[in-house]
Amino acid sequence: MSLVNRDDQQSEFALSNTSPPASEIGSAPPPVHDPYAAMRSRDFRLLLIGSFIVSMGERMLEVALGWDLYDRTNSALVLGGVGLVLIIPVILLSLPAGHIADRVNRKAIMLISQSVLVISSLGLAALSLFHGSLILIYACLFVIGTATAFLNPASSALSAQTIPEEDFENSATWSSSSWQLASVMGPGLGGMLVGLFHSATLVYVLNALAAFTFVILLIFIKARHQVVKADARKEKEETSWREVFEGVHFLRRTPVLLAAITLDLFAVLLGGATTLLPIFARDILHVGPTGLGWLRAAPSIGALCVVLILTHRPPFKRAGPTLLVAVAGFGLATIVFGLSHSFWLSLAMLFLLGALDDVSVVIRSSLLLTRTPNEMRGRVSAVNSLFVGASNELGGFESGLTAQLFTPILSVVAGGIGTILVVVCVALCWPEMRRLGTLREVEKQPDQVIH
Repeated sequence: MSLVNRDDQQSEFALSNTSPPASEIGSAPPPVHDPYAAMRSRDFRLLLIGSFIVSMGERMLEVALGWDLYDRTNSALVLGGVGLVLIIPVILLSLPAGHIADRVNRKAIMLISQSVLVISSLGLAALSLFHGSLILIYACLFVIGTATAFLNPASSALSAQTIPEEDFENSATWSSSSWQLASVMGPGLGGMLVGLFHSATLVYVLNALAAFTFVILLIFIKARHQVVKADARKEKEETSWREVFEGVHFLRRTPVLLAAITLDLFAVLLGGATTLLPIFARDILHVGPTGLGWLRAAPSIGALCVVLILTHRPPFKRAGPTLLVAVAGFGLATIVFGLSHSFWLSLAMLFLLGALDDVSVVIRSSLLLTRTPNEMRGRVSAVNSLFVGASNELGGFESGLTAQLFTPILSVVAGGIGTILVVVCVALCWPEMRRLGTLREVEKQPDQVIH
């Protein structure tokens, strides 16, 4: 769907093909950066609102689930197990899900996935209310992970169908802004509700309501249909493993994308401290569930501040070096947080950690949109979801395991050091990342863009 109506587009096209006076040739002003370009699309706005509501529910659920499980078991390993249960279906299903997202209506996939999330969240609410077993809680989380495996590639690819290509970088900043705002409000609200009612049940119900609201909004989205370049004979053939793994092959042929995703994978895998926040809140900083909510929100407050700046600034000119510095700073902030026994210093480091991480998110998301063909976006997004899911959830399991075997402080500090070492390795192994300038491979002129 275009950002403006067709009459306006035709008028602009006619003006752009009218020869200017000779005196004006070579003196045209540079195009003005429009920070609200992506927001001018109705479909993108609906998708953004729905994503914001769902992200609010998810962030509330994370705080409630983490506090609930640790309060019941006093086990760091149980917290790490949450990440492991969520990531197993993502690992098993992401690549086939990406292939399906390139063949089947992406909106339909999202509708089904969100409906499954509604049912799973209601299941968690029932288990919380009646004190169900840990095995059943893990079973619900496994179903949530399965729905997420199909939801992520379809959602990323559908977003690209709601806006013109020249607005991809702007849409990435708005999407990140929405997610971060939800991550600011969600954890604080979730922690407050758990502290007020001494139960996570209400939070699980609200998460189900959020997913149901997104289902309603999705019904009104009328995104452009994806066009898959394949001949009739190929369409009739049975799905081959080569097609399923085409997203992996594409990334191997695109070093700068592979480097960006690898940075995110290992940095968060080694430097993720959020899984252990319930332990820091209760046993190290002594701030309770309300303090946990603020600790959860701090990274997103920092990220939100950065994304608002990125939205109103021109596109990156030295994206590669910026990404490397941001991830190295992420590792350094993680180290300081792990060593801190002050609530305010810990908040400050989490704020900085989130701000630097958001720079990485915007650059990586923009690269995926601008350098991936539409017919490949589902599969490439699936690989990215697999990497992101592995870094977040396996990172959570790794943090819980090392905290159980050693100490939470050692787990976080060692992860931060590992993150900095990963940045050095990526900079040496992929010189393309050090040389990356703008996020577009080929910059387009305004009169060359086809809506």
